[in-house]
Amino acid sequence: MTDGRFDACLAEIFRQEGGYVDHPADPGGATNMGITRKTLAGWRNVSPWWDLPKTEVQSLDRDEAARIYQAGYWDACRAGELPPGVDLAVFDFAVNSGPARAIRCLQQVLGVAADGLVGPITLAAANRSSAARTVDALCDRRLGFLKGLSTFPVFGRGWIRRVETVRAAALAAAPIASATQGDQTMDILSGYKTYIVAAIMLIAGLAQMLGIDLPALDSGSAGSLVLESLAILFLRKGLKGDIGKA
Repeated sequence: MTDGRFDACLAEIFRQEGGYVDHPADPGGATNMGITRKTLAGWRNVSPWWDLPKTEVQSLDRDEAARIYQAGYWDACRAGELPPGVDLAVFDFAVNSGPARAIRCLQQVLGVAADGLVGPITLAAANRSSAARTVDALCDRRLGFLKGLSTFPVFGRGWIRRVETVRAAALAAAPIASATQGDQTMDILSGYKTYIVAAIMLIAGLAQMLGIDLPALDSGSAGSLVLESLAILFLRKGLKGDIGKA
């Protein structure tokens, strides 16, 4: 996906996160635009993280926050290689609950090994699956996880609202299938029918040449049946080649 998808998804993250907060019940402590004090300290190589003053979190600017989000969450999840909609659902989940958890839940939804690392198998499964169904299933799993947290009674209402808002935005971005699976299957079968008919004609022609009587196909001579079958096969092959070059 393009950088435009990152920008669009990041805009949604910023809308969800808001500005500076330091809620006493929030394990993340001082947070600005969703970036916690600990995350910012790690980004700036400050150790131990509590040596970073809260005022640094409070003065965090949008550009630095964007760089943190891209490196630590978007790129960590390889969200730029996921289908539109799925990228946002995974990205926001990662921001809220950590990339490893978001990735494992995505892998569980896709039915691949949940190792917390996005590789070619996960990407292939994500791009092969319905984006809308993946988004829905992932958001459902996310809600299930959040409801099990001890802080859910305090923050639960806001979390539910966030997940449902992100779900709606992700579904709006998800691509609509260009063709139904049934139509694709029928196209494939229709293509094979051409070869089957041509093969029958070829067999019938060769059988007649060998003196085998096939009354159901006696309307054509052996030679014409063979020639017509070969013409069909080569014509179809040529058409497929032309279409592929178009």
